[in-house]
Amino acid sequence: MKVAIIMGSASDLPVMQDAIDILHELGVPTEVDIVSAHRTPEKLFEFSKSAHLNGISVIIAGAGGAAHLPGMVASMSPLPVIGVPVKSSNSIDGWDSVLSILQMPGGVPVATVALNGAKNAGILAAQIIGSHDKIVQAKIIAYKENLKDAVNKASDNLKK
Repeated sequence: MKVAIIMGSASDLPVMQDAIDILHELGVPTEVDIVSAHRTPEKLFEFSKSAHLNGISVIIAGAGGAAHLPGMVASMSPLPVIGVPVKSSNSIDGWDSVLSILQMPGGVPVATVALNGAKNAGILAAQIIGSHDKIVQAKIIAYKENLKDAVNKASDNLKK
């Protein structure tokens, strides 16, 4: 089970790297590519229609500005799509990207994380895979335990 991480341009990579990193930490294989909804529509169509045939289980799609990539992928793929709105140089404080990904019509769902929230997209993708892969699920459980431990340690340190 592999997660595809796609983005509209190379400038999105610093944000999307968080998804790549957390998935690698959790032992989930990834495939990363640039697929532009506006500049390479043929590549977008081919990727979207064939990802499920190529060993992909979940797609994370990051895009800024008009952010059509996640919705267009979701319209053609039977796989779950997680959209990451990216605050880009041509963005209106990122709200254009958030709303473009969030406000999908009925029948074309895109799970949407916070602006620049690629890490959460990676965790959600791993949780989806973990629902069928007990090894990944165990890593998610350990990851969440570590989060809890970090908060408890910070709380203890604050009280000293």
